[in-house]
Amino acid sequence: MTNIWKDRTRLLKDIREGRNLSKIKAKYKKLKKCPACGRHIGIEELCKNSYICSCGHYFPMPAKKRLDNILDSEYEIIEKEMPFENPLDFPDYDRKFLKAHMETGLNEALIIARGKIEGHSCIIFVMESEFFMGSMGKNTGRLIKSAIELSGEEKLPLISFAVSGGARMQEGIFSLMQMANTVNSLYKFLKDGLYISILTNPTMGGVSASFASLGDIILAEKGARIGFSGPRVIEKTLNVTLPKNFQSPKEVLDFGFLDDILERNNFRPYLARLLDFYEV
Repeated sequence: MTNIWKDRTRLLKDIREGRNLSKIKAKYKKLKKCPACGRHIGIEELCKNSYICSCGHYFPMPAKKRLDNILDSEYEIIEKEMPFENPLDFPDYDRKFLKAHMETGLNEALIIARGKIEGHSCIIFVMESEFFMGSMGKNTGRLIKSAIELSGEEKLPLISFAVSGGARMQEGIFSLMQMANTVNSLYKFLKDGLYISILTNPTMGGVSASFASLGDIILAEKGARIGFSGPRVIEKTLNVTLPKNFQSPKEVLDFGFLDDILERNNFRPYLARLLDFYEV
C-alpha cells in the first residue's frame, strides 16, 4: 500500500482519464466491532453469515456480496468505465475518490449486473455504502440511468438495492440534478417495465427522494433507516423530540410507503416469487 501512495500522482491521473484500476486490491480490516453487542467479529465469519452478527445486528453488506446472495451463480457484471470528474474543483475530492476506489475496488458507488433469480432473468443494481456512503454523484446517476435503459431495451424487470446518505456534497448541484435524471428515465421505463426497489440501511436524502421511492413494489430490509433528513437535523430545526421508531421500516410501512419488510436472507426467495407472479 505504501508504494501505491508513493505513486499517487500517476494513479490520480489514471482516475481522471477513466483508466481501469481494478488491479488495485481493496483494503480490508480483519475485525469489525458490533455496535450492538460489542463483540469483535472476523471478516470471514461475517461474510459467511451474510454480514449479520450473532446478536442479530446487520452490518452493511458489500455490493458484490449482495449480488452473490441474490442472483444465481452465473451472472454478468456490466462494466462501464467513466472518467472521474470534479465539476466544482472541490478541494481534496480526487484524493478521497482514489481512497474510495482502493478500499472497494469500484469506480463508482454501485454495481450493475445481468442475471437470474431462481431462473427469472433481471437487471439489478446495488449501491455500495463504502464508496462515499453510497452518495449519488454525476456518474452514479449516469450508471443508474444506463441500468434503467438496459432493462427497457432487453424487456427485463429492474431491481435496485439502495443504500445512501443522499447527494454527493462534493458535486453540489450536479449531484442534485441526478434526482431528475433518474426519475425521468424511470418515468419512461415504468410505462411497460417492472421495477422493484429495495431500501437498506440507510436510504436517505436525494436517493430516497428519487428513484428509490418509485418502485412498483417497494421493500425494506430489517433495520433500515428511511427518510430524507436525519433525525438530529429535524429535531434541531423544528425544536421537537421525535419518537424512537422515527424513520424505521415499521413506521414507514404503517404510513403506507412500503409493501413489506424482510430479513436479509429472505430476499432471494421473495424476489423469485414476485418475478414468478409477474411471469418474467
